[in-house]
This record gives sequence, C-alpha cells and structure tokens, in this order.
Amino acid sequence: MNGGPFAGTINKRTVDALDAPRLYDGVRTRRIMSFLVDYAIVALLTIPAAIVVAVLGLLTFGLGWGLYAILVPAIAILYVGFTMGSRRQATPGMRLAGIKVERLDGAAMDPVLAVLHGVLFWASVTVLTPLVLVVGLMTRRKQLLHDVLLGTAVVRDRV
Repeated sequence: MNGGPFAGTINKRTVDALDAPRLYDGVRTRRIMSFLVDYAIVALLTIPAAIVVAVLGLLTFGLGWGLYAILVPAIAILYVGFTMGSRRQATPGMRLAGIKVERLDGAAMDPVLAVLHGVLFWASVTVLTPLVLVVGLMTRRKQLLHDVLLGTAVVRDRV
C-alpha cells in the first residue's frame, strides 16, 4: 500500500482505521462546501491586505503595487498553513463541514505538508479541471489526486 512520497513509514493500524466506510460518507459534498467557505474567507482576508498594499504603493511611488501579483496566493498559503497545518488539521471551512485531513502514516499534519496539499490542489485543479474530481470517484477513500500523491485522506471529523 503506497502512502505517497511524503508519507514516511505507514502504520498498518492507522491505515486500517482509515478504511472504515463511515469516515467517508458525504466527504465529497463536504469538501465542496468547505472549499466555498474557505474561498470566501480568503477573499475577505484579501480586502484589508489589498488596502495595505495600496497604501504601501503610494508610499513607495508605485513600487509596492507589485505585491498585488502575489497577494491572493500569499494569503491562501498562509491561511492553509496556519489552519490545516494546526493541531485541528482542518481549515475553518472544513471544520464547519465536519471534515479534516489525516495522514495515512498516522502522523499529524504540519504546516509545510498543509501548504503543499493546498498548492498541489490548485495545480491539479488548474490543469485537470473538472477531471480532478473523477479521481475521487475511483479511489476507495474518495481521495483526490493531491491526496493520493501526499498520502493523505479527508475524513469526517465527527463520526
């Protein structure tokens, strides 16, 4: 059983526990709902940051406005790193939907893996949309492509 290149040593007990079908009931729908909530939160966080960049641009005679090019990705990366990479292993949207990310090796999510998870999600969605969702229909744990690559699974938090 392959846990992905970043999963490390796989703990068989953890993998067996993650095979319970009840953990995946409604996960695809919950993932979509959590994505919409998280997308809205990142958009709201972008507003004050854009104001700060506007002021910075005025103070630097336009040089600071170059930060607009990386503003949304930077906010999204920080958001995912600090939320999914926390001990709760879920973004606020995921917590609202009652799901969290679990590593197949049983270790806790860390901020670096959480950021990589988010970046691979956006990369796969950009390249494969909407085919990225087809992978979730074919895997036993309803994993998307980035989950398979990283050795993670999204499960229901409250079962």
